[in-house]
Amino acid sequence: MNKVILSPNPYRDKGFKIAQAAQKILTDLGVQTRMCLPFNVDRNFELPKNVKLYDLNQELKETDMLICFGGDGTILHSSKQATLNQVPILCVNVGNMGFMAELESNELHLLERAVRGEYTLDNRLMLDVQVRRGEEVLYQDIALNDAVVTKGAVAREIQLQVLCDGVQATEPSGDGVIVCTPTGSTAYSLSAGGPIVEPTAQNLIITPICAHALSAKSFVLSSQRVVTIKASKNGRKNAYLSVDGGRAVRLNTADEVIIRRSEHETKLVRIKDTSFYSVINNKFRNRW
Repeated sequence: MNKVILSPNPYRDKGFKIAQAAQKILTDLGVQTRMCLPFNVDRNFELPKNVKLYDLNQELKETDMLICFGGDGTILHSSKQATLNQVPILCVNVGNMGFMAELESNELHLLERAVRGEYTLDNRLMLDVQVRRGEEVLYQDIALNDAVVTKGAVAREIQLQVLCDGVQATEPSGDGVIVCTPTGSTAYSLSAGGPIVEPTAQNLIITPICAHALSAKSFVLSSQRVVTIKASKNGRKNAYLSVDGGRAVRLNTADEVIIRRSEHETKLVRIKDTSFYSVINNKFRNRW
């Protein structure tokens, strides 16, 4: 391993203390490092003056690994560009849950294994998400976690049609619907009552949000299915699309959200031989 990008969440890793500790370990092992922010910070937020920062998108063009310091949200911010550049991601948990994190902040000594090449890669399914109006593509993105169609802030329900390969699967009336990957099954979908799915599984999961029907259940689909979400014929209100918790895109009643398996996969670095079920038990035990 010759070069590694360190990407700390400045709101989690205060003063970049953990990232700088990792930087020293890697530098002592002869690895070149670059420190890059995973996203733009508020103008009035004070960043450490002793740390030189580089442009993440530029550095991703030539690196062996991206190491994130934060929670799952930090990975989501970095995963798209890393994936498009075929760069594997290692996450050090400095967040609350950190289902995707491989190391805790007190396990930085294990970075030596990564330098020696003693790691494996988890290939995580991603989603291609499009908004279409007729034949026109209004919006497109890729997602590691989920695509969510929901109502706005007003306390009202929306009515949606969800189709699988063009056949209606469900028509939830409530706060909206989530289409997620197995990786995203432990995020918003879980909070909405969806199933926990092994992250390396090859499935799509549909979970209604606060549906106004006792019969409304989640669907676990083959990854080959194409999911289409559109406003019900009885619906007259706008909905909003958010991909991986990003900026909300307003949908008109004529718009269709089309979600399918992406040709891209996020590669997560695994150094420890830890069972997914142990991770689940530990995370929920620590939280509850």
